[in-house]
Amino acid sequence: MDLGIQGRRAIVCASSRGLGRACAEALAREGVHLTLNAREEGPLSETVDAIASTHGVEVAGIAGDIADERTQRALLDACPAPDILVNNSGGPPPGRFADWDRDAWVGALDANMLAPLAMIRLALDGMCERRFGRIVNITSAMVKTPLSPMGLSTGARTGLTSVCKALSRDVAHANVTINNLLPERIDTARQRGMAELRAKIGGVSIEQAYDEMKASIAAQRLGRPEEFADACAFLCSAQAGFISGQNLQLDGGSYAGLI
Repeated sequence: MDLGIQGRRAIVCASSRGLGRACAEALAREGVHLTLNAREEGPLSETVDAIASTHGVEVAGIAGDIADERTQRALLDACPAPDILVNNSGGPPPGRFADWDRDAWVGALDANMLAPLAMIRLALDGMCERRFGRIVNITSAMVKTPLSPMGLSTGARTGLTSVCKALSRDVAHANVTINNLLPERIDTARQRGMAELRAKIGGVSIEQAYDEMKASIAAQRLGRPEEFADACAFLCSAQAGFISGQNLQLDGGSYAGLI
């Protein structure tokens, strides 16, 4: 299927690896020009070069923490008229409610709620004026199925989800959509870190920790980053203009609820 976005321009945050990079690759395959972001210059440069040489699209990179206002402004300076915005940021580590002080909560809110909202604020008016915009927030399955060890993540990301639901109704008339992707157990470096933590705490091997993760998924396997990225690309497509304000779970059929 031709997604109808060849020649469009996208900002993809936190995109030198993991789900962010997979989404950047999927958009590049559709002919979308990219402005990418990561904290570290080295991995970012490698990603920029690899995607540009593989897919023949224009690719720029802006290094910096996406929670930093200077990084946000630099991304819009590099791509002043984005058609697509993919918000992404590494989630806070699991822990215990009793251990999270105010600084921990503020850090989670800055990275996983306020930073994506700032990026949306910078891009939204232009999208509405041009009558095309696709905003996708990479959040977490914890938005719908919160677990206490992931409280920092679910608190911040649920706040983002609520604000974006309200905004989506305001801009739908301008062919601007805002949707959220909720991953669960996708096979990335972050999932590897979770497996290592489980192995350490539970006194099991990494392989056993992975087996436990797979057993918790209805599909009995981890998700692939490219599966996740293809869903992102479709939500950014011309065909997806009537889908907005939604939370799409990519969890191998594991969520037990109706909505």
